[in-house]
Amino acid sequence: MRRGRRNAIGSTSVVWALLLVVAGLLVLVPRPGFAEEAEKAEPAKSRAYDPFGGMDANGRIPKIDKAKHVSNPERWRYLPESRIPPGDVFDRFLVSSIVFPIVFYNSDVGAGFGAGIADNDFRKQRRREFLGAFGSYSTEGQQSYSLGWRRVLKQVELPNGGVLQEERSFVRLSGGYRKTLTRRFYGIGPATNERDESSFTDEMFFVEGGLAQSLEGAFEDFIVSFAIRGEHHRLSGGEVGGAPDTDAVPGFVPLFDDADRTSLGWLNAGLSWDTRDSVRNPYRGAAIGGTVQAALLQADRTVGAIYSIFADKVWALPPLFHDGGDAGEEHPPTDSIGIHFRTQLSSGDLPFYVRPTLGGSNIQRGYIAGRWRDDALWAAAAEYRFWVIPRGFTVWKNIRVERIGGAIFYEAGGIGSDAGSLFDSGVLHSYGFGGRATIERAVLFRLDLGFSDEGMNLAAGFGLSF
Repeated sequence: MRRGRRNAIGSTSVVWALLLVVAGLLVLVPRPGFAEEAEKAEPAKSRAYDPFGGMDANGRIPKIDKAKHVSNPERWRYLPESRIPPGDVFDRFLVSSIVFPIVFYNSDVGAGFGAGIADNDFRKQRRREFLGAFGSYSTEGQQSYSLGWRRVLKQVELPNGGVLQEERSFVRLSGGYRKTLTRRFYGIGPATNERDESSFTDEMFFVEGGLAQSLEGAFEDFIVSFAIRGEHHRLSGGEVGGAPDTDAVPGFVPLFDDADRTSLGWLNAGLSWDTRDSVRNPYRGAAIGGTVQAALLQADRTVGAIYSIFADKVWALPPLFHDGGDAGEEHPPTDSIGIHFRTQLSSGDLPFYVRPTLGGSNIQRGYIAGRWRDDALWAAAAEYRFWVIPRGFTVWKNIRVERIGGAIFYEAGGIGSDAGSLFDSGVLHSYGFGGRATIERAVLFRLDLGFSDEGMNLAAGFGLSF
């Protein structure tokens, strides 16, 4: 069993981190360009609010000529005037502001319930800013509280009402507290067994800020991202029935002790080439890129990092359960198939719970979260996504479900102590199916049931897995 190390914060590292933050912000500040000039246009004149302005009563949004206002119009999302009502947060309730229940399920934490309040037009910025507060509690005792803010960096006002937004450029801030009583740890490496399961409690405080920016001109297919994150973890015994505490298993004690009461200061940077028509819910296009997540600030002045490379490809397919909409529709229902590949390598000193892992709600969905950990991994996935109810329905007043569908997926992957050992380790397999529902194209909810040779894993949450 390899020993983990616990690190500390040094003043020199803090200075360097702050300098890098400033440099990154200067690099990523939007430069004047086609979209920047377009967004200087004056907003549409005040008019009486129409709850179906720019949208049919059944939720269909007629297409507009976005090419008049922006380059690469397929990457810009059109929000009709009906989705940008005037007034304060109470006047806009159930259209651009909402109080909503939170319901989710993951096999490691059980069923979760809570509430959130979200204002998609915070400070009345024409849907440019979002502010949300969320709190939840699960049947396995996980409690989570967070606050998040996000501002779109590229937005265009349309003279006839509505706005265009490019979802690839934004700035964000978030923070919160989470306490999970049922984290699993099976050891490190591909030879661990399901019977090696132990559990621990992870209590975490975090704060994070980030910036993403699509470049201009000949480089507009490229996205640069930059973020800093601070987090503090306190570990204790777990509460998984029938599983021993991680800090009571002889082989795990050194790893647990070195990871307890650890503060981590992360500096993250990424670069990708992305031609997809949407980052959050793509129907066509490709992306390839890499990220570096460097834990520069740890407890005894050592550092560690995780290096990732990923590639995605999405194809639109003929519809299976619907007619595919029409040529005059802004966002027609589109079935698709996506493939994904990623590899991760870690270096330096990192607590066991942040090392590359397979299992959970994103990759290897047939295994429980945290099932496989080591210093390197690879993973591949294919997913067929289709819509069954393409037009959706009204839930209550102005709350609409845009469309409902499903997905079928297959995944393979492996872990190892380094890149070379990945070729010698066995291949993990999982497969399954799930449900999909959207309120808007970028707001997608997912429920997946995955299967593997260790049983099944059920996960629900927000956004696609890739």
